[in-house]
Amino acid sequence: MSTLTTVPTRFSNKTFLRCGIFSSLLYVAMNIFVPMFYAGYSSVTQTVSELSAIGTPTRMLWVILSVGYTLLVTAFGWGVWQSAGSNRYLRMAGILLFTYGITSILWPFAPMHQRAALAASEASLSDTMHLTLAAVTVVVMVLAMGFGAAALGRRFRIYSIMTILILLVFGILTGMDAPKVEANLPTPWAGVWERINIGVFLLWIVVLARILLRKEKMSERPNRVSFRA
Repeated sequence: MSTLTTVPTRFSNKTFLRCGIFSSLLYVAMNIFVPMFYAGYSSVTQTVSELSAIGTPTRMLWVILSVGYTLLVTAFGWGVWQSAGSNRYLRMAGILLFTYGITSILWPFAPMHQRAALAASEASLSDTMHLTLAAVTVVVMVLAMGFGAAALGRRFRIYSIMTILILLVFGILTGMDAPKVEANLPTPWAGVWERINIGVFLLWIVVLARILLRKEKMSERPNRVSFRA
């Protein structure tokens, strides 16, 4: 008895989709690993952006690692677009995720100043660019989740809507702390609010990647040809 099975034709796209899972894992690892090199930094009271602020000991390390995240999430956006086929909503989600990845390239060029510098009125164009980029990023994230919700089944739609609601609620809480950051005032939960926001989006990426990987696997089954003797 001999069996011949064709090689899956979409292996490369499955690799792109897996990049979404790896990107989220990398970002979580960055948030655990990088603060270890910043004495006095608190993930509870301080924002993620403060890890790469001008003059911090972790700025270069964060920037280097973020390049990997940017490449992975951009590749994932490409993979989503390739998986879309005739699904225009999923295609749009892929374009937005690809845009999100490409936009991330700009972060190293738009760092914020540290709190003390902001309170001393040392803010510059870089800080304005940082806030603008943050706003654009959130809009792209929400739109990507919205189109993703419309593209797939009811369960994923409900999950996506819940994720968007969580992101909006904790986004408001994070925004309320922004003036305190600029004034160098205590922000007891700013880091938690922001990390919840980031975390739900990272998890959404993982869930979307797994759904599309499962669809890719199912689509390969009719293409497998077996010859028995």
